[in-house]
Amino acid sequence: MHAVEQSRAPETKAAGDTSDIAEAFGDFMSTFEAFRESNDQRLAEIERRSTDALTVEKVERISKALDEQKRALDGLALRRMRPQLGHDGQALPSEHKQAFDAYMRSGDERAIRGLDTKAMSYGSGPDGGYLVPGETEAAIGKRLAALSPIRSIASVRQVSSAVLKKPFSVSGPAVGWVAETAARPQTAATTLAELQFPTMELYAMPAATASLLDDAVVDLDQWISSEVEAAFAEQEGTAFVTGNGTNKPKGFLDYTKVAEASWVWGQIGYIATGVSGALPASNASDVLIDTVYALKAGYRQNATWVMNRKVQASIRKLKDADGNYLWQPPAAPGNRAMLMGFPLVEAEDMPNAAADATPIAFGDFSRGYLVVDRTGVRVLRDPYTAKPYVLFYTTKRVGGGVQDFDAIKLLKYGTT
Repeated sequence: MHAVEQSRAPETKAAGDTSDIAEAFGDFMSTFEAFRESNDQRLAEIERRSTDALTVEKVERISKALDEQKRALDGLALRRMRPQLGHDGQALPSEHKQAFDAYMRSGDERAIRGLDTKAMSYGSGPDGGYLVPGETEAAIGKRLAALSPIRSIASVRQVSSAVLKKPFSVSGPAVGWVAETAARPQTAATTLAELQFPTMELYAMPAATASLLDDAVVDLDQWISSEVEAAFAEQEGTAFVTGNGTNKPKGFLDYTKVAEASWVWGQIGYIATGVSGALPASNASDVLIDTVYALKAGYRQNATWVMNRKVQASIRKLKDADGNYLWQPPAAPGNRAMLMGFPLVEAEDMPNAAADATPIAFGDFSRGYLVVDRTGVRVLRDPYTAKPYVLFYTTKRVGGGVQDFDAIKLLKYGTT
């Protein structure tokens, strides 16, 4: 089957119709079979030392088509997950939703001001805007969990304060074995330390026309959630991976990284490939196995690979000693691809392969990384700054950081 035939994006059909997803998944699996056949040919030519440039180009072309179809398939699955907030007569709007709709359409804030008495801004109350209805906030949160790759595998905790303080034990109490009738000596006290996860402000500013606001059929709750969710997810995704902790969450790659043999709490351990900027030319799967077993058994049960699209494309071509591909496609629409039996999450903010880069992470992110959401998404209506458009300054507060440094390991493309 030709790669050109398989590279077409699946067509979008009516919401709730599963035939489009089934068709897209069938195309995806057919493309993977074409990729596997072409890559087998490429590997055979390498063994004969007579590699054909056309074969290499064909493998790369089909690999790119595979990535495109996977993104399209994920997009179809995400559209099916979008909550229905429209005026379909399924539920009467809440009092808060009606008041918020009046504020969004005409700027009439009398009703929502009476309902929304909380401080809208941490540090300054009067100029923070108004809280969106609970169902809209839930819709945004649900979609963010699907769109933001790290959020989808991390622990998420909601707080009402600006900072989450999480204690952890540095040294537990002294324990030991004693005889049944022997005296029990007093144990030493537990030593505790504290991790802090401050929440930082994340904002988006969608613009609306007067005709959109005047159209009573348009559900403004659904409009605002669809406008901000992609912007929020993109900014979150970057911060959770590489954020420096200044006015944004601290990403897991921003912590001090050390060789696994020298690992201590507060640092992220890594395994080196032994080759600068690349995987080993032979037995590349060995370093992936070393990375897997750098994690303790308790963390491996729920572990996930994290890498970007380009690194995944290079991993996709690898085989084990028995000739089986290490990367396997998802078993069903909406599932994740597997690498050596563990699910793989594609995060475009992970670095590319380069000297001393750490483009692959592996770990139990639900125990290793914590996302902190401060409850409440706020909207401030601005009809003045960009006339004739109306801007909606939408903010939420989110923080994040590593909570268990034993749960995440990295693969470093370097010699030491």
